[in-house]
Amino acid sequence: MIMTLTTTRISSDWPCQVKTPGSYDWERSAAKWLRELVPARYASYPAFIRHPVLLARHAQIQVQHEIRVARTALQTARAELPVLGLPESVIEHTIKLYAAEVMQLQHIARSVRAVTEALVGHSTGR
Repeated sequence: MIMTLTTTRISSDWPCQVKTPGSYDWERSAAKWLRELVPARYASYPAFIRHPVLLARHAQIQVQHEIRVARTALQTARAELPVLGLPESVIEHTIKLYAAEVMQLQHIARSVRAVTEALVGHSTGR
């Protein structure tokens, strides 16, 4: 049996924790990474274990929700944190932290989309 290797072009947003689509055990590495993005109780649901595409869909929803939460925290920090008696230096640091978190979550969202597309392509190509 002759096996040909095909190169799969992956996005720069592809998570380094996930093997290249089409490589040995790549779906398992994708599912493992996706499970880290959802609450633990979801990761143990049998439907999510059997269907990585379903897990990917939930991870997309979860990350989008986290982006909304971080944006709200960022947008309200300057008005709400002084009321809590926090020093200006802590408020400024917190604003930078929220801004960085929004950027990180946006990157994760792009990574989840890339993995989802690969999983959908793999499951429809069977």
